Amino acid sequence: MSDTQHPLAPHHLPHYFATADGSDYLFTVMVFFVVGIILLVGVAYFTLHALPEQMAHKGNATQLQLISILAMLALFTHNNIFWVAALVLAAFRPPDIVTPLSSIAQSLQAMVSKEK
Repeated sequence: MSDTQHPLAPHHLPHYFATADGSDYLFTVMVFFVVGIILLVGVAYFTLHALPEQMAHKGNATQLQLISILAMLALFTHNNIFWVAALVLAAFRPPDIVTPLSSIAQSLQAMVSKEK
């Protein structure tokens, strides 16, 4: 083989062209860039998806379980309504209904026991 170059071949090629040994620097850089972007988008998606569960850790255990179930349903079914419902449940605390009802029941029990 001759080391002479063909007369019609350009004498200077840009650095991003593939070399004769088959190495392509631009392709290598783009592969790492695309893999990095995919990982960043995945981390951002799962971080956003876990937002209702992180908000619900301040609430009670039943509410946390319900929000966790809704978040998992949203993750596996890709129905955004489940994620929105989990976010609404995590953002707004349900009113405490049991405490006033038990207080009323205890008052009624005391009234009934006084009449006997």
